[in-house]
Amino acid sequence: MYHKLIIAGHLGTDPEMRYTPEGTPVTSFRMASNIRYRDASGEQREETIWFRVSVFGRQAEIANQYLQKGRPVLVEGRLRPDPQTGNPRIFRRSDGTAGAVYEVRADRIVFIGPRPAEAPPAVEAEEPVLEEPGSIEEEEIPF
Repeated sequence: MYHKLIIAGHLGTDPEMRYTPEGTPVTSFRMASNIRYRDASGEQREETIWFRVSVFGRQAEIANQYLQKGRPVLVEGRLRPDPQTGNPRIFRRSDGTAGAVYEVRADRIVFIGPRPAEAPPAVEAEEPVLEEPGSIEEEEIPF
């Protein structure tokens, strides 16, 4: 079995990088994805879902260097369930209401929105690359 998750949203925190005991870089950040809709009574509603994203290797280094709070980003990856329940991690907010956090292991991160002052450096081909929109050459499109 296989699943893939694609999320577009904004970073809610600046990325934090650390290293595994083996020396592999890991960058984590929180991101929010919003949807606006009208309910049955015609009122405009907004729903926000929060994700905790972890990315490894060279992509972790690039994400830590170029991403910052508020930056729009697209993440492709897979959900990581709570090992105890198999569901999203449930917690209590300070106001007493319940909340859930969805953990995502990113396979690919795409910068969206305005290009930063410095473009990310090229990454070795054996690892997925952080891409900027519009970076695909026309000859590479399969149709």
